[in-house]
Amino acid sequence: MNRRDDKKTDAGEAAAAAAIDWHEVKRRVKATGDALARHEVTDEERKKTLKERTLRLAAPEAAPETGAWIDTVEFVLAYERYAVESRFVREICPMHELTPVPCTPAFVLGIVNVRGQILSVIDIKKFFALPERGITDLNKVIILTRADMTFGVIADAVVGVKRVKDADIEAALPTLTGIRAEYLRGVTKERLVIIDAEKLLTDKDIIVKQSIEA
Repeated sequence: MNRRDDKKTDAGEAAAAAAIDWHEVKRRVKATGDALARHEVTDEERKKTLKERTLRLAAPEAAPETGAWIDTVEFVLAYERYAVESRFVREICPMHELTPVPCTPAFVLGIVNVRGQILSVIDIKKFFALPERGITDLNKVIILTRADMTFGVIADAVVGVKRVKDADIEAALPTLTGIRAEYLRGVTKERLVIIDAEKLLTDKDIIVKQSIEA
């Protein structure tokens, strides 16, 4: 850009500045300030504002959700989906080297050696009077434990870990009667049956059979 172009630019800016009515701008700013100064907050508006602030301060904070979800281990029994709380699951083992034990109920399949520890294995299909599919190497043993009670239960297949909303667990279906319903915590909307593992682990009949096997 040469000097002639610079002069043209300066002249254009000067003309634009001259076109602004600065007196009118100052008048409008002053008028706006005077209008704001004349506005007074009425008693009614003041009371309304104070009331809103009081309500906001008095409103209780939303309590964090506690116990809203439970973590479960989901598995299959006789083509139905079951689950137990993961806090009662010590580990999951493949099914192998099951040793039958005489003079035990039909639901006690036998004992297994898990890293040097001898554990009873319960067939809860028989315990719950469910249809049986037979035992194969594909079955899994879910080791349940609580305090000084530990034993395994047979699963046809282990699906995985699943979080269940506690509020979604409904009461057991009225068609589930007898020993099966007694050990059920409930059923979800997705037809996942939640077994009460704590009741299983404190069942007197199972504890007695454990002592007989020893």
